[in-house]
Amino acid sequence: MQFGNPQMFWWLAVVPVVVLLLVWAFRARRRALERFVAPPLAERLTRSVRPVARRWKAVLLVAGIVFALLALAQPRWGFEWRQVKRKGVDVFVLLDVSKSMLTEDVRPNRLTQAKFAVADLMAKLAGDRIGLVAFAGTAFVQCPLTIDYEACRLALRDAEPRIIPRGGSAIGAAIRTALKAFEAGEGRDRAIVLITDGEETEGDAIAAAAEAKKAGVRIYAIGVGSVEGELIPVREDGKGMEFLKDGEGKVVKSRLDEGTLQQLALQTEGIYVRSAAGDFGMETVYEKGIAQLQRKEYEEQLQKKLFERFQWPLGIGLLLLVVEMFVSDRKRI
Repeated sequence: MQFGNPQMFWWLAVVPVVVLLLVWAFRARRRALERFVAPPLAERLTRSVRPVARRWKAVLLVAGIVFALLALAQPRWGFEWRQVKRKGVDVFVLLDVSKSMLTEDVRPNRLTQAKFAVADLMAKLAGDRIGLVAFAGTAFVQCPLTIDYEACRLALRDAEPRIIPRGGSAIGAAIRTALKAFEAGEGRDRAIVLITDGEETEGDAIAAAAEAKKAGVRIYAIGVGSVEGELIPVREDGKGMEFLKDGEGKVVKSRLDEGTLQQLALQTEGIYVRSAAGDFGMETVYEKGIAQLQRKEYEEQLQKKLFERFQWPLGIGLLLLVVEMFVSDRKRI
């Protein structure tokens, strides 16, 4: 047996509370009667009450609540095998995790806002596979293509500059890493969502984009940051905030390079969007880009379909509550 909503089991903790309230109510009623009425008269007044029936009403009430909570937990048992066909687009998110993405011209910083945007994208995907490539001076697949969005969210959470010690922004290497990670699939549309400040320091992104074009992969680029640029903060434990410096000791200023990103998108018939305050640009990329791609059947497999059985505990619970209503705790006169 499995449960579709096991969190409801926490509500079973309410049952002992209900039992205690019922016991308290019975005793409080008895004490109140003894306080205002003499014992002989109290016995005469309660002569028509059936204590056993009153206890059974309480038992039926508590049992009805328990079965209702079991129904809300969505019990499932028994299954059948079904042929399931999945449709979707393969999307690789290329996330720049270089130190320049810690620049705070976008609050709280470029990288944090990029993560929020990727999480929003995953909320829109339905059957589309998504993967994550983190890159700085080098690139690697942090999460392979999957429809397990929760696993991808965990990988996204760990995407920080520390995971790639080598500095820089190798956009070309990131594109090629994604191209290798795409599985061959005839007729399946594939897309790359590139999130970066566009300052490529290594490799040849334009040549990599040409390879993506040849492979039928579109690049949707989102430029993060400002053209004017901003200093890159560096925070270390036990030290105050400093700013990143180059080998000559000069403070480094990170600027958005829109030109490169526009060329990448144009070359692959994709879209370039500049991130702005209040509008990161992911909505535009999804609506005008990914959502327009064809959804091809890419997987067919047998899937175990469990039967919902919540009707049984729900029916028993309602029956018990109805019976409780018709059980009289008074003797017939």
